[in-house]
Amino acid sequence: MRYYTYDVTGLVREGGNAIGAFLADGWFRGRLGFGGGHTNLYGERTAFAAQLEVTHVDGTRTVIATGPDWWAERSPILTSGLLEGEAYDARDEVPQWSSPGAGLTGWAPVAKRDFAFDALVAPTGPPVRCTQAIEPVDIRRTADGRLILDFGQNLVGRIRITTEGAAGETVQLRHAEVLDQDGELCTRPLRGAFATDRYTRKGGPTETWEPRFTIHGFRYAEVSGWGDAPVEGRITARVLHTDMRRTGWFSSSDPLLDRLHENVVWSMRGNFVDLPTDCPQRDERLGWTGDIQVFAPTAAFLYDCAGLLGSWLQDVAAEQHDDGTVPWYVPSIPGWKPEPGAGWGDAAVLVPWALHQRFADADLLRRQWPSAAAWADLQHRLAGDDHVWDGSFQLGDWLDPTAPPDDPANGLTDPHLVATAYYARSAAVLAAMAAELRFEQEADLSERASLARNGFRSRYRTGPGRLSSDSQTAYAIAIMFDLLDPEEEAAAGRRLAELVREADDHLTTGFLGTPVLLDALTRTGHLDVALALLQQRTAPGWLYPVTMGATTIWERWDSLLPSGEVNPGDMTSFNHYAFGAVADWMHRTIAGMSAAAPGWRSIRYRPGFDTGVTAAQAACDTPYGRASIDWSRTEDLVKAEIRVPIGAEGLLQDPAGGTEVLPPGLHRRSWTVESET
Repeated sequence: MRYYTYDVTGLVREGGNAIGAFLADGWFRGRLGFGGGHTNLYGERTAFAAQLEVTHVDGTRTVIATGPDWWAERSPILTSGLLEGEAYDARDEVPQWSSPGAGLTGWAPVAKRDFAFDALVAPTGPPVRCTQAIEPVDIRRTADGRLILDFGQNLVGRIRITTEGAAGETVQLRHAEVLDQDGELCTRPLRGAFATDRYTRKGGPTETWEPRFTIHGFRYAEVSGWGDAPVEGRITARVLHTDMRRTGWFSSSDPLLDRLHENVVWSMRGNFVDLPTDCPQRDERLGWTGDIQVFAPTAAFLYDCAGLLGSWLQDVAAEQHDDGTVPWYVPSIPGWKPEPGAGWGDAAVLVPWALHQRFADADLLRRQWPSAAAWADLQHRLAGDDHVWDGSFQLGDWLDPTAPPDDPANGLTDPHLVATAYYARSAAVLAAMAAELRFEQEADLSERASLARNGFRSRYRTGPGRLSSDSQTAYAIAIMFDLLDPEEEAAAGRRLAELVREADDHLTTGFLGTPVLLDALTRTGHLDVALALLQQRTAPGWLYPVTMGATTIWERWDSLLPSGEVNPGDMTSFNHYAFGAVADWMHRTIAGMSAAAPGWRSIRYRPGFDTGVTAAQAACDTPYGRASIDWSRTEDLVKAEIRVPIGAEGLLQDPAGGTEVLPPGLHRRSWTVESET
């Protein structure tokens, strides 16, 4: 249980002072999860523990702490829940209730509770804060007096209102990500999340309010009870997420790609609210392990998320079962049977490794080693003597667009092929972790990784460069997980390119295949096919949602159908970052900048002059300082400006394939290349 520290020096005044606090259910005992949700998961009664530490001029210290001499009463917050929303009756306010001398008539002494203070820990990441305020871009009044507001951006947060009216009148706020075709809020995708806030006026000239203990995922809001009062400047969306420092940027000459990248950023912001969730709007909002497993490299480029993800990985270790099983989502709540799932449980190994590549934090690897090793050991046991993991329930390549809407795991790729590939991948990464930490298990783990690779090849390889699942996902994973020999890899790349062309330059991949698809094509010499995929503007493809007005990444490629109707599927979120893992490829291939050593000690630069755009830029605040690349192309001339931070080394690959070592500093280069015309 984390505690927070605040500097309140500026709030202390001459004479008497008082401290007050609001309590709410939150994750501790509030309703969480789908299927009706679950309550009281961590306890049935909330409590408040605090101490004020005063350091006097003479160096002495006074501590004022919570205890039996405190008083409590019901607040004006009538109800509050993450999924339900919040109801507040301003008529129940006690003026100046947390000020000295306030009239606390009717308040009762608090009940003292025993508490295990050894469970308290300091947070490793920044708190959740309001980071941006957004005004409506469109306001529509309905015939019955309601307001329909469009904030122009699918966001996560809550609405602040400044209202006026008689005491007892209620303003109701409902939220949704999209509108139905009749212009009303489409709340069906929210399932059991009501996402409704209510404010009952006390009757003052103007009253300003926003909820305290809930957030919603929304672009649109319906306001009832507003009356004829003006709206401009009085209804504002407040964006809330963990206040991580932005560290990575990308832009290009293609507005659609820039919008796609901006959608990735917004989806990360909306789903990094103290833990990495899959979606922020419906009755779910859980820390699904598979989603962050594929998105971690992108996340670690865009934001300094080491604190948040480091804390979450400790939760993973805490929730991990004795046999090594990692729950499908962490924190774990009732719902899905906790059984080993490939791609999801592998977050215990692959997320720490991704963070190490970005931040070179060996301490994080060391801390997570027992959890990572326990998961990899479990995979090894389940794979058996033939080193093929084919005896467990799997989600496979979840949400493959060819899968039936009511069976998202039933796609083109054998789930056990995917599971065995992930077994081999985690085995190889665990061996690399052991080498980084200089653990003596390195040799044994390297041998295990070799056995896992051979197990995959013996079961699923049907010929040179061919696999038993003749699918985009199977080839992309096999290529990027190094499960094929070099000559086989080339043949597999050719088959992968053929499959994409046969699909009319559309992808047929889900949550696990999509993040490696473009890299597999690029690595095997099919950049042209990768670019055709990226530029595809019909579903399934990354730019289809952009052409449909998306401002975040969707859960399904066609969450909104071409007709404008919302996908009828039960899982239709308009804010899921998993498919946004493509941004990592955009940084490395289109802009042309990537870490060549953990922590960006060595940086690879390769201007993406052959990626179909005429200019691109990327920058990243590395542990050594800002690294950047800015290139442009005019017919047969490529110009680039490259910054290498002090303490790092640059490796510049020129269009001819040569490599130049760059010392720290700003470097300008130009090359003549063959004209595309």
